[in-house]
Amino acid sequence: MADVTRFPSFEEKTARGMIRVNNEATSGVPTYLGVRFLEFGPGRLLAEVPVRDELLTPFGTLHGGAMAALVDHVLGCVLYPLMARGQWAATTEFKLNYLAPVKTGTLRAESCVVSLGRRSAVVRVEVENEGRAVCTALGTLMISDPPSAPRT
Repeated sequence: MADVTRFPSFEEKTARGMIRVNNEATSGVPTYLGVRFLEFGPGRLLAEVPVRDELLTPFGTLHGGAMAALVDHVLGCVLYPLMARGQWAATTEFKLNYLAPVKTGTLRAESCVVSLGRRSAVVRVEVENEGRAVCTALGTLMISDPPSAPRT
């Protein structure tokens, strides 16, 4: 489990801001999915998504793309309280294993940093639905510095 001794760069203020922005001011796919951040800790993020009819396939199960979008969102967001101000993370790849179909209830995703370097990170995401494992994922993210100031 992630802890402050393993991730001493963890910024509590950034984590609180990420929760606020995600839950109150985010737009696009995270808003459409209804992603809510519940807890942020050093190298750990807990989020949830209510399963709604709009996210289901014609067969009545959660669309894999909705699960993938949730995973991609929490893969990157878990890194921001650990990175220097101005840096950003971009997913370069991730692998999902869908373990069981989802029809109702709430998805609960736990994102944990496995490895964090200067330029890349590996993050694991476990997703549960009503107490049962429904997806496991592992992703790699590139960490970029802000653009340099133009030379004059």
